[in-house]
Amino acid sequence: MARNKNLRESTTNQLLDAINLGHIYSPLPSQSSLSELFGVSRTTIRHVIKDLCLKGILKDAGGECQILRQPDETDIFQQPASTGELQTLKFEVFFNSSIKNRNIIPGDEFSELDLSKQSNCSTRVVREFLIKFSRFNLIENISRGRWRMVRFEYSYAASLIELREMLECHGLSMFMNLPKDDPRWKEAQMLLKLHRDLREEVVNEYQAFSDLDRNFHRLILSAANNPFMDQFYEVMSVIFHYHYQWDNSDLRKRNMVAIEEHMIILSKILIGDDIGAIGALRLHLQSARRTMEHSLITGKTEPA
Repeated sequence: MARNKNLRESTTNQLLDAINLGHIYSPLPSQSSLSELFGVSRTTIRHVIKDLCLKGILKDAGGECQILRQPDETDIFQQPASTGELQTLKFEVFFNSSIKNRNIIPGDEFSELDLSKQSNCSTRVVREFLIKFSRFNLIENISRGRWRMVRFEYSYAASLIELREMLECHGLSMFMNLPKDDPRWKEAQMLLKLHRDLREEVVNEYQAFSDLDRNFHRLILSAANNPFMDQFYEVMSVIFHYHYQWDNSDLRKRNMVAIEEHMIILSKILIGDDIGAIGALRLHLQSARRTMEHSLITGKTEPA
């Protein structure tokens, strides 16, 4: 019963968001269309419509649902924080995967409702996620509920790379001072093993490196125990980890080089070589800088 209640409340919130954003207007689409739109059963839609009619938001007029008033904050169901967190994580995975697979590329336009339908997440979660990234000028709001992925210039990338180097070197310094019983040392050992395993299969499995890369850099930054650095990494993952670049022609070669660089860093971390680990990390980040520069230069010659 609790599951059905949560589903109805989540669907109600999505429908109210769609009405407020002007994606759905009076009269409402058929129950079958709404069922397909929100990925729920017609029974759930009937319950949602009945509830909104009782609240005076909708009116059933001869088989058509008319909108009587715009919803406000008091009409929104406050769902458990854990549910919201899970949806945010789910949408983050969806959004990053869309960029990785080039379903969303620089210059693309999309709506909150489209992404909500594709990811099966509420429009509220989608909007909050997009607003977070818009602060970094990676996406821009072009109209109510519509967004565009922004092409960034070399100066933007250079500034980001510089900040990345400062944060990751700081994170690595903190990592080297972790207590020896901290579980992250075992994580580093496991990551080194996974890199070795992937190196043997990299010719055929080179695209699998992206998840390993994400875990590697997240582990380094985690030692700082700084939520602001964690948030910054989410932005970096879109640009670096998910190859937010135009040219991926030499992706296999780049990933093979990066695997070797990661292994050098992890090996020096595990033997306690602070200076060697920091030096190897700086070399690795310089490789990332060259990759970004090359991609931006190549991208300028390609059509939007």
